[in-house]
Amino acid sequence: MSTASTSAGSTPAASATTSTWSLDPVHSSAQFKIKHMMVSNVKGEFTGLSGKLTLDNADVTNSRIEASIDAATISTRDVQRDAHLKSADFFDVENFPTLTFKSTRVTKTIDGELAVTGVLSIHGVSRNVVFEVENPSAPVKDPYGNTRIGLSATTRISRKDFGLVWNGALETGGVLVGDEVTITLDVEFVKA
Repeated sequence: MSTASTSAGSTPAASATTSTWSLDPVHSSAQFKIKHMMVSNVKGEFTGLSGKLTLDNADVTNSRIEASIDAATISTRDVQRDAHLKSADFFDVENFPTLTFKSTRVTKTIDGELAVTGVLSIHGVSRNVVFEVENPSAPVKDPYGNTRIGLSATTRISRKDFGLVWNGALETGGVLVGDEVTITLDVEFVKA
């Protein structure tokens, strides 16, 4: 691989392969699931998503992503449970209105997919997490002339690691709310 020299004021050749994409919240979802009473999974989603992807088409491992979620947009299809999740017992949306993710590294996995490492911040606590990511889809033009790509990502976290420790003991043993949370993102980006 040869390297090209650049003079003052010129841009390195690699930047010509970089493109910027904005997350389309209407065609994207951030979902989660967690054990309820140790018997079944409860699923929920956030609808207030935004984000930016800087995609390096020549070397996807040089790509970067930043995303944020409005914590108040949580929905589990139960108004009472949603209100409890927004309270100080869980997300405390009044004091911590946003969940954020900022990538720090992208690597290719053995099976050809991507591992995106970054800092996830929830409830005022930041932790490193790794999302398993299906490679971005091939770009397509929508009926309005916009270029779009999509990707799916999954990770598992311990909610306790993010200060979400509220729980209730069950008479039969065990707890009301599990610790492990599976997060699944299905997102679509529009070329800026």
